[in-house]
Parts: sequence; structure tokens; C-alpha cells
Amino acid sequence: MKIRQLRNATLLLTIADQHLLVDPMLSDPGAMPGFKMFGGGRRRNPLVPLPKEAQACLDETTAVLVTHEHPDHFDKPAVEWVRQRDLTVWAHDVDAPSLRKKGLNVRELDTHALGMSVEVIPTAHGRGPLGWLMGPVCGYFLAHPMEPSIYLTGDSVLTPNVLEALERLRPDVVVAPAGAANFGVGPDILFSVDEVVTLVRHAPYDVVFNHLEAVDHCPTTRQGLRARMDAEGLGDRAHIPKDGEELTFDRRESSHHAQPKDHPRRRPGFQKWLTAKFA
Repeated sequence: MKIRQLRNATLLLTIADQHLLVDPMLSDPGAMPGFKMFGGGRRRNPLVPLPKEAQACLDETTAVLVTHEHPDHFDKPAVEWVRQRDLTVWAHDVDAPSLRKKGLNVRELDTHALGMSVEVIPTAHGRGPLGWLMGPVCGYFLAHPMEPSIYLTGDSVLTPNVLEALERLRPDVVVAPAGAANFGVGPDILFSVDEVVTLVRHAPYDVVFNHLEAVDHCPTTRQGLRARMDAEGLGDRAHIPKDGEELTFDRRESSHHAQPKDHPRRRPGFQKWLTAKFA
């Protein structure tokens, strides 16, 4: 299995014959408004360009995987790029209807999608009213029989669902956002640095961190995160790739993939209707 970090939460995930472009944000630097609302430091996003390796990754892409519709995970240039190539977009059941309205070929992730064992793991993009307003988000557990298993948490804070999934599924690799995003008021809407430490302690094996140094409301830096991981004695399992960097993970001989469980099918409700207006 290979993970090529591109920018923010965008990466190319290669599992067997699948080359999945995850949460593509393809905008030029400064093409989108700032996300930080209060306290100064607001800048136009993205803050950095895509790395030189991005075009080759786009050319390899066989399908797209979207955890949620926020523009730093699936922006207008990415939607247009996918539509022109008629690529399949894999998404969870709450987002799928909205994505179809954009003229995309959308398929809903279920237990046996992509030739793998799959579980959709609902989580929360923040706490309290702000977390609700951020809309429905999910993470994905993917386990191919010949590859390491992976848990993409999606944009999340440390919820009981996340901890339960780590304990029950025991993924070989976890990919999680470490930017500690904050609008300048209220609680963080992504894992705080302290929560990141807890996440690594609960993860059985390797953790890859992204959502760093690419959008204006994420203050955590790679250097600062690396220093904290090393100070906590977790540096050997915490991977913090640069944009364009590729990581390779092999199947552990002793590893046995857990059996995912089905989640009841959900329908988009008022929360999704409201948040889709801003997606």
C-alpha cells in the first residue's frame, strides 16, 4: 500500500489495483476565501500550491474517495476535473445525493465496495452546535486481503466512535487530520494536539498525519507536531509527510483484518440540507 500526500487532506491511496484520489482540493493558491473568521491571521486558501508530483498522481487516479463535501476536501476545480473524466466518486450515503446533483458518477460505499472489506464510521467535525453546523462527516476503514488495512478518520475530533473503531478494527495504518482547525472562536473542529497524542497511543500501529500547513485556520505545524510526538515517545509510529512525499506500508505477517460491521443506511436530513448550501 502506498500513500502519496499531496496537500491538506488530498492524497493518492494505492491499494492493489486501486488508485484512489482522496478528498481532492485542486484549487490554485489563494483561489478560495479564508476560513478563519476571528482573531486575525485570515488568508486566502489554499496557502500553498500542489506539489510537482500531483499531475502524475492525477493521471494514475482510477476513482475518487470523498469523506465529506467541504471545499477544502472537494473543491470546484476538483468537481470539474472528476466530471470531465467521468471518474467514479465513492462517498457515504448522506453525501451521495448531493454529489449526484453536481453531475457526478457517485457510488455509495458499502461493506464490499472496491473489492475490499469496507466500513463507514460516522464521526463529528467538532463539538456542540458548531460541530453540528459543520455537517455530517464519516471516516472509512478499508481492508484488502493482500494489503495492510487502513482507517481514514476524515475530519474529526476524538469521539467515542473513533476510539471504538481503533480498538475493534485494529487498522494497520491510520490517516488523520492534525491541523487543530479553529475559526478563531469556539472549540477546535479537528483533533487538537493533545487528542492527536491520545489517537497515536490508541492506534495499534502506524499513524499518518495530514491537513497541515495548507489552509489558514489550521495552526499546527509539521515541526511543532514532530516535536510533540518525539517528546511523547511516539515518533517511531507517527508519520508527518511533506507535500509530495510517498509512504509505503507492507502487510504485517501477523496481521489479521477485522471483520467490518454494517451501519444502518441513513438519509440526508435537515443538517445535510443546511450544510450542503455552503459546500
